[in-house]
Amino acid sequence: MVRGLYAITPDEADTAELLRKVRLALLGGARVVQYRNKIAAAALRLEQADALRGLTREFSVALIVNDDAMLARQADADGVHLGGADGSVAAARKLLGGGKIIGVSCYNRLELAHEAVRQGADYVAFGSFFCSTVKPAAVVAAPDLLHQARRELAVPLVAIGGITVQNGAQLLEAGANALAVISALFDAPDIQGAARQFSNLKFP
Repeated sequence: MVRGLYAITPDEADTAELLRKVRLALLGGARVVQYRNKIAAAALRLEQADALRGLTREFSVALIVNDDAMLARQADADGVHLGGADGSVAAARKLLGGGKIIGVSCYNRLELAHEAVRQGADYVAFGSFFCSTVKPAAVVAAPDLLHQARRELAVPLVAIGGITVQNGAQLLEAGANALAVISALFDAPDIQGAARQFSNLKFP
């Protein structure tokens, strides 16, 4: 199940440094890792995904690859996360097989979540709930969306976008099962401590 602190990796060209940061997040209690690197070439992305696959197995934590089902397959990741332009759930399922996790970004649109679930998505993500330094122009979602989605959908709900320890609690109260975090985790002076603070929140 997708639940707890959902750590999304920062763009990091140094694989050893990436592993150091992610290990700290895992030591602090991160329960899912999404590999996301928007600037790396294909060879580096495969190298990093492979390295993270080994690290997440050490901690018995799921590794999800952002955007790229083929990379997820090459790295034997636990699944893929699809954005609006990343292809269909059906295509990803055909490529990865029935045992893998498929998540879908639904932004601030509940109808997209219903369609994703109908197609077989294992979880859906909503956001941005707060101002995001990673995606400052992202569409805005209201916490009430989580209330409605919790009533209507049986899959885990992931909240994303500008989430901190201080504002994340209200999203969990609204119905989120997991908090997807980049900056408030990996930009923290103490990554392990930040992860522990997130992990100590009351996840449903």
